[in-house]
Amino acid sequence: MTPLPGRAGTLAEMNFKARNWLVGWWRLVHLGALILVLALSPSSYGRDNRRVLARHIYLNTAPNLLGFTLMCALITVVITRIVIVTALSYGLSQYALQVVIRVLVLELIPLTAAMFVALRCAIASGVELSQLRQQGALDALQQRGLDPVRQEVLPRVTAGIFSTVTLAALSCVVALVMAYLASYGFTLSGVATYTRLFGQVFNPDVTLIFVLKTLFFSLAVSLIPMASALYDTAERRFRASAELRMLVRMFAVILVIEVVSLVGNYY
Repeated sequence: MTPLPGRAGTLAEMNFKARNWLVGWWRLVHLGALILVLALSPSSYGRDNRRVLARHIYLNTAPNLLGFTLMCALITVVITRIVIVTALSYGLSQYALQVVIRVLVLELIPLTAAMFVALRCAIASGVELSQLRQQGALDALQQRGLDPVRQEVLPRVTAGIFSTVTLAALSCVVALVMAYLASYGFTLSGVATYTRLFGQVFNPDVTLIFVLKTLFFSLAVSLIPMASALYDTAERRFRASAELRMLVRMFAVILVIEVVSLVGNYY
């Protein structure tokens, strides 16, 4: 019995979407492997490439340091006071700072830094790369014997990774300092207790998961917009749909990384 034309069309459409989905993820993995090889190659750091790389790193990191750090400091003070007051009302003040360190430093700041870099830098870099591709600049580089991935993609991906890691690391330090000041004030009497609490939270396993999570967050927000810009060949009228798929893919990867880290930390 032959399937109905409507059913056959639906199956064909589903097969087409599934194939595109798999191809999209494969291209992302392939680009990540290519970027890793280029990043480890000394030839990627010639004089001209170093200048371009330094410019992208500066533009992605320096303008965002002050604003993001101040935002994290303010949020840290507010959350610390809320947690401490709530813990005191329930007689659980001895656990207040551990909760602050776990929730804020361990979970929220890396995630916030990744989303901040994605919205402020990585997506904009992807749009810029897409415009270069549409204008034929990448093909022109290839015709001149230059690798477009090495010249245009690698600096943007590296800058996104560097910016995410830098913002997360600096903001974690600022958050720890502000949490201490909000709890003990401008005195050194609580340093020993605070250091012991920090060591109880950041044991070797948790520290490793924290570092890996921050690194994978930075890879996700840096690679996915670049892959979408390089391989998306949709027409103009489907551009909004392509950008939405890119955002969904990015958020899905970030969600998976966060869930895996939570499982590793608490199970």
